[in-house]
Amino acid sequence: MSEETVPQQGGGAGSGSGTGSGQPKGLLQQMEELMAALNADLSALERSTAGRAEDGEAG
Repeated sequence: MSEETVPQQGGGAGSGSGTGSGQPKGLLQQMEELMAALNADLSALERSTAGRAEDGEAG
């Protein structure tokens, strides 16, 4: 039984910014991009809620 039959699904969305080593980095690349976007959204949400909390406590 070969376990390398499923992971070879490269060529989908997210390919193109690899190091050229031949390994499919599609899923890992997508996860890193999603985590970066999530961190940015959470930072913006935190700033937004912190601003509202300060405005509510001041008045």
